[in-house]
Amino acid sequence: MIDFLEWAGSLTSLLGAFLLATHTRVSRYGWLAFLVANIALVGFAFGIERNGLLLQQLGFMATSVLGAYRAGFPFPFVHAPRLTKTRSLS
Repeated sequence: MIDFLEWAGSLTSLLGAFLLATHTRVSRYGWLAFLVANIALVGFAFGIERNGLLLQQLGFMATSVLGAYRAGFPFPFVHAPRLTKTRSLS
């Protein structure tokens, strides 16, 4: 299982980097690939008992969630404030 997590994390992170680098309409899916990679590598780091790698992947996971959110993927636990038009006083 450890080998699977290592390879899954490595390959999906390369896919995520490639998708973001293409700068096309499918680039936003790179953030989801990064998120999958982060989950796999968190499991890998936990399995081999490497706390530094675990901390790094948890931090990368936070940036992946932010990137996916900013790319337009909905997250049910995040409630973005509604933007309202303000009236001019003049």
